[in-house]
Formats: sequence, structure tokens, C-alpha cells
Amino acid sequence: MTSPVIPTIRPARPEDVPAVVAMVHELAEYERAPEQCHLTTEQLASALFATAPALFGHVAVDEHDEPVGFALWFLNFSTWAGVHGIYLEDLFVRPAARGTGAGRLLLATLADICVRRGYQRLDWSMIDWNPAAGFYASIGAEQMSEWVAYRLSGDALRVLADHVTTAGTRTAD
Repeated sequence: MTSPVIPTIRPARPEDVPAVVAMVHELAEYERAPEQCHLTTEQLASALFATAPALFGHVAVDEHDEPVGFALWFLNFSTWAGVHGIYLEDLFVRPAARGTGAGRLLLATLADICVRRGYQRLDWSMIDWNPAAGFYASIGAEQMSEWVAYRLSGDALRVLADHVTTAGTRTAD
């Protein structure tokens, strides 16, 4: 029996975008919400490879340089610590590549970026039933149970935004 090939982690390249988009849709399927995922290759390419990107990505690739996993992330900022951190938006490893260390290596790569750049945190959220909770605990990640996530989207987002127009306080972006 041969052991699985340990993937290589590298920054995402433009040619990786279709595979990453496909995996984002696989993640949406896994999280039982495929109808909510509308990401296109054009959108992701624009976000990752703009002149001043606000989104960054790494891929886990197999021995043929084919992506088998990804991490998409962006910078956040802690006003208390006074430094940036990384917020991991999505991490996914295709089922066939699970158990190869790809997920751990993707997280280790982001942890290394944090340490080298002087960032103090690597944050992420996950759906409460995800079995990865045990893995995250095994690497020392702490569940932030005292923090509750909130989101504005759709009609509620538009209704709140209308208050700017009503109040006449719109500023330049």
C-alpha cells in the first residue's frame, strides 16, 4: 500500500481559478446550500488578480500541479491589538485528497504568513455541524463561543443603505 502524496501549497495562479470556482461550488453543495453559490470564474479572477486585490488565495496541488484544495482569505484588523490578521473565508479539500495533510498545510501556510508579517490572528467561521471541528481543536484552534456572527444581506442590506440617502449623509467611497 502506498501512502498518499503530500500536496504542495502555493499561491493561486490565474490558471487555477476555474478549479477553485468548481471547488467553491463543491463546498456549497457540501454545506447544503448550492443554490446560494453564484461565484463565477470572472468574479474570482477579478477579485484575486486586480491591481490592488483585497482577496488572496492559496491552493493545495497534487503531483501533477492540479488543485485539490484551496484557501481564500483577506486581511482584517484588530483595533485592540493594533495589527492586521487573516480572515479565512473558505477552506476546502476535495474528498479524494482528504487525509493527505492538505488542510493542515493550507492552514499552516496562512499561520506562517501571520507570523512572518507580525499578524496576531488567523480567524475563520464554520458551520456548526462540520466534522472539521475536531481537526481544528487538534491544532489548537479555540472556538469563539462568546462571539455571535451577524450578517446583513438582501433586502435588509438595501433598507439600511437607504438610510444614508434619507439622511443625506452619503460620502465618497
